[in-house]
Amino acid sequence: MHLNFHFTTVQTLWTLTFAALLVLLVVLLGRDRTKRFPWFTASIVIVALNLLANRLLYGKLPQMTMSAIYIVMSDIAALVAFVVLVEVARRVFAGAGRFAWMVWTLVLLAIAGAVLAKWGPWPAWATLTANSTIGRLSALQLVAQKLGLFNDVVTVGLGLLVVLFGRRYGAGWRSHAQQIMIGLSTASIGQLAVEGIWQTIAKSAAPKSMEEYQHIVGLRDKLFNTNSVVYIVVLVWWIVCLWRDEPGAAVAEAGATAPVHEMLESAEPSEGVEE
Repeated sequence: MHLNFHFTTVQTLWTLTFAALLVLLVVLLGRDRTKRFPWFTASIVIVALNLLANRLLYGKLPQMTMSAIYIVMSDIAALVAFVVLVEVARRVFAGAGRFAWMVWTLVLLAIAGAVLAKWGPWPAWATLTANSTIGRLSALQLVAQKLGLFNDVVTVGLGLLVVLFGRRYGAGWRSHAQQIMIGLSTASIGQLAVEGIWQTIAKSAAPKSMEEYQHIVGLRDKLFNTNSVVYIVVLVWWIVCLWRDEPGAAVAEAGATAPVHEMLESAEPSEGVEE
C-alpha cells in the first residue's frame, strides 16, 4: 500500500507555521511566561487565529465578507504588535533614564515616519473617504499595511538598540526580552526585504507574454515562501529560548528555597541531647 500526500509548498509551510505557533503557546503557558509577556502571548494567539480563520473560511464566505474579516484582523494584529514593542522595550530598558527614553523614541519614530512616507504608493484621498463599504475597507486596509510597515521599521531599530545596549541594563543575550526582540527583528528584516525586492521587480518588470507573467508570479510566490520559512525559524528560536530559564531564575529560585531547608535542619534534634 502506498500513501500519497499531495501537499503543496504553501500547505506545508502553513502546517509547519501553525504547528510551531501552537507549540510556542504551550511553552508560554506551560513555562509561565505569559505573566512577563502578556501582549507577546496575545500577539501569537492573534497570528494563530488569523491563520486558522483564513484557512477555514477561504472560499466559504462571500468575497466582501472574507475581505472584511481579514482586514479587521490585520488591523488588530498590527495594533497589538506595536504594543508588544512597547512591552519588550520596557522590560529591556527599565533602568534607562527619561531623557534617553524620549530621545531614542523620537529617533525611532522619525525614521519610521520617513520610511512610511516614502515607501509604497498611497491611494487617492477620494478612495479612502468614499462613503461606501469598499471605501471603508480600503481605509482599514491602508491602516493595516502602513502600520505593519511602521512596526517593521521600529522593530529593526529597536532590535539594534537592544542588542547594543541591552546588556548594560541587565538584559543580556540569554534574557527572554532580548531573545524575543531578536526574533521580532529577524522577522521584520525578512518582511522588509521581501517587500522591497517585490516592489523592485513589480516596477521594473513589464511582461510581454503569458510565460513572462507566470515567471514573475512564480518569483513572487518564492519570495513569500522564503519569508514564511524565516518566520518558522523565528518561531523555533522562540520555542527553544523561552523553554529555558533565564540565568538568574535558577539562582533566585535556589535563594528562595534555601531558608526553608535551613529551618528544617534547625528543627531537627541534635545528637547527644537527653530528653
